[in-house]
Amino acid sequence: MKTLAIIEKELLSELSFAREDVLTTPDQRKQRFAELQRAQTLGNLLQTKVFITFETRDGSLHQVHTTVWAVGEDFISLKGGKSIPIRAIHSVH
Repeated sequence: MKTLAIIEKELLSELSFAREDVLTTPDQRKQRFAELQRAQTLGNLLQTKVFITFETRDGSLHQVHTTVWAVGEDFISLKGGKSIPIRAIHSVH
């Protein structure tokens, strides 16, 4: 079992993300996208923060508590101008 490291969004630019999608099935990816869309709505309408769990290139798991401003095709944009590639995200809560 991997250890989960909690980080601040300001540190995201120092990380290298997984190159391959961390989710293996189309259903998992569809669910992740739905969670991201919901997080975007919460962020834009209510400025509500969510927990995003993601994987870095070395296989480490990290979690950040932040506001999702936009969901694109390949990346999400977070408050403060930071971004995370969607392929690296395991879950959104």
